[in-house]
Amino acid sequence: MKANIVFEMAKDGGCSCYMLEELPDFGLLGFGNTPQEAKADMLKAYEEINDLLVKEGKTPIKLEFVYHYDMKSFFEYFDFLNVSKIAERAGINPSLMRKYTSGVANAGEGQYLKLKKAINSIAKELAVANF
Repeated sequence: MKANIVFEMAKDGGCSCYMLEELPDFGLLGFGNTPQEAKADMLKAYEEINDLLVKEGKTPIKLEFVYHYDMKSFFEYFDFLNVSKIAERAGINPSLMRKYTSGVANAGEGQYLKLKKAINSIAKELAVANF
């Protein structure tokens, strides 16, 4: 079963992630100072819940995670990516992009679509790159 996990950065700098789907035995949440910490917290909860289900004689639930990020949490999680270069590749003003990633401004759907297209293009290029 697919579990859609949404990451959100809080105004105080913390991060949370949560599962969109509702399951009969549990839901998943994670919190941390970074998206990586929030993800680790959520995965630990998932493991603990499955252990509890086994102890109760129930079948553990196998989930395939699909991660969804807001712009700020995406660039925090993938902090090795150069925000300005990706903005240029996506056709977004780099200065405006830095405002999006810092939380000063919010991107609209059109900007997210441009960014998604650029990230998918980079992913394809990386997938066929060799050393």
